[in-house]
Amino acid sequence: METLPTQTLLTVWGIGYGVIAGLMVLVYQLGRKIHNAGVVDVFWGFGFSLLMTLYLFLYPLSLMPRHWVLAVMVYLASLRLGGYLLKRFLHEHPKEDSRYTAFKEAWGPRAEWMTFWVFQLQGVLMVTITLPMVLTLGNRSPQWHGLEIAAILLFLIAWGGEALADAQLARFKADPKNKGRTCQSGLWRYSRHPNYFFEWLIWVSFALYGLTAPWGWAGLISPALMLYFLLYVTGVKATEERALQSRSDYAEYQRTTSPFIPWFKRLSS
Repeated sequence: METLPTQTLLTVWGIGYGVIAGLMVLVYQLGRKIHNAGVVDVFWGFGFSLLMTLYLFLYPLSLMPRHWVLAVMVYLASLRLGGYLLKRFLHEHPKEDSRYTAFKEAWGPRAEWMTFWVFQLQGVLMVTITLPMVLTLGNRSPQWHGLEIAAILLFLIAWGGEALADAQLARFKADPKNKGRTCQSGLWRYSRHPNYFFEWLIWVSFALYGLTAPWGWAGLISPALMLYFLLYVTGVKATEERALQSRSDYAEYQRTTSPFIPWFKRLSS
């Protein structure tokens, strides 16, 4: 059976860092030109497809069925998320996402310089969490493992759940009667952030898929980092701070509804 040195996989991963760093410079320049830093979110969504393609192109050995299955999983997740974020961006443009507006106001004269580095750090995170994909390419076993099958099933559940959550929220927002109100129907009845929960499960599935590869355990850093950022940096924390300021019904929704993992509602006061 062919084997691939770990150093070769790390080289492939390292090239990913270089490519994304360069592309983030271009994304930053585009954001400046259109006066909307939110364009980086669109690149985040589509960027994983680009990285997967790059890894497949750089991989020096013949690709196996498990590698193509992984590629399909990544493309499905990336293109769906990227398409959703692009549609949202075009709908809101030229209005900038309030997160970036708040950052720029806080940074003052250093806003452009700091925004540049935020884009670069986002690129570093993007490549770092693709480690399970890189490690999976080093799995040359001719036999499928039960963990890989479980990962595929988990991915399908997570992908469908996130798509459903996004669709339910979009339908709710499309009704003018719901302006200023909080969506509490469908999956949003059981979690305040079902989209983030299922997005995290997608990354759990990628890590699980690569777990049987050499050094596969290192890929667990991917869902760990995603969980931290979704809960405490760009996801739940930032979203809820804005929601409490803009929606009068959010405090009660926050009190009665699970913050992340879908669960039954608590009784209202």
